[in-house]
Amino acid sequence: MESPTCPRLAAPSLPVTPRLSLLHCLLLVSSSVMPPDAADEWAMVERRGPHLWASDRPFVVHGFNTYWLMYFAADPATRHAVTAALAEAAGAGLNVCRTWAFNDGGHRALQTSPFSYDEEVFQALDFVISEARKQNIRLILSLCNNWEDYGGKPQYVRWGKEAGLELTSDDDFFSDPTVKSYYKAFVEAVLTRINTITNEAYKDDPTILAWELINEPRCPSDPSGDTLQAWIEEMASYVKSIDPVHLLEIGVEGFYGPSTPELLDVNPDDYSAKAGTDFIRNHRTPGIDLTSVHVYSDTWLPHSVEEHHLQFVKTWMQQHINDAANLLEMPILIGEFGVSLKDGKFGNEFRETFMETVYGIFLSSLNEGVIGGGCLVWQLFPECAEHMDDGYAVIFAKSPSTLNLLANHSKS
Repeated sequence: MESPTCPRLAAPSLPVTPRLSLLHCLLLVSSSVMPPDAADEWAMVERRGPHLWASDRPFVVHGFNTYWLMYFAADPATRHAVTAALAEAAGAGLNVCRTWAFNDGGHRALQTSPFSYDEEVFQALDFVISEARKQNIRLILSLCNNWEDYGGKPQYVRWGKEAGLELTSDDDFFSDPTVKSYYKAFVEAVLTRINTITNEAYKDDPTILAWELINEPRCPSDPSGDTLQAWIEEMASYVKSIDPVHLLEIGVEGFYGPSTPELLDVNPDDYSAKAGTDFIRNHRTPGIDLTSVHVYSDTWLPHSVEEHHLQFVKTWMQQHINDAANLLEMPILIGEFGVSLKDGKFGNEFRETFMETVYGIFLSSLNEGVIGGGCLVWQLFPECAEHMDDGYAVIFAKSPSTLNLLANHSKS
């Protein structure tokens, strides 16, 4: 169940196949760069305390979200947009993309039902990974959604009910043994997949920077946090039993919970402490390598006073950076952040100021040696996919100043 504190959905409803500007996309396809020649130039990204390293050099995430890559790659008519998105990002110096490695039920589903997967859609995910490698872009692959978009937690519970299970809430996803077996089977199928293009197992592919257990998990039916914590511990252990090499993150938004009552005032509202998540406790789970935080003051805070939003961002980010570095000794991923232009509440000028604030706070801590990780803007679209814009999309062809901002950040 989605709470009123977060009306922004993780993805819009599934679209019908769009008419793309193929000329634009094909021009971008032609700008592809070749993958690194030497294996040591494309080593696994690893964690060293609160910092990330690759090939014995510090690795900083200059990232973006484009959640629909696999979905578009599954249709030849829209596959061009995948290369277009990756090419534009690479051209701006971005090096990490967070995207969905799931689609549960519905149109172009990867998981058509429990234990059943569509080979053509899996080959679409193969394509996404292969194209990312060509563009020198690493991937953070999310394995499920808390929200109903692209199936997610609600679809798993529907499958359980169809199998005769007595489930009363979408939160049963986190506790029912049968439903958990559905998730585990899917995780195993993805992690052990042999890419039909590269002939490399996903679990061995350095193109993948990290796995994400679930996008924005919440379990408000148990505000103590015990239910979600038990699920995180079980699934982190399971993922690591299959793939002990890749980094792993949870995908939480960063709300403080009962384990740190002194930090509840940092949350955007009272509800956040009752969402069943707990930033410090969750990230002390064995097997979790990266802290994850999202930043959406435009939907979390009810007013539109810009200075208040920027002050919240500063407090929210600095507290999480301090805790990640000092209490958890982990890198931090600002996995999603952005400002919607959809309802006219804020304009592009404020969005860029907001983005500069997020980048500035992280880079300050990075340059001081406090912490590593990085930021991934929500979300980057090529012009040929702008019909998918949920209000947060940064379309480079229409936002040259934002493109300049991102490019400058990637050089920092």
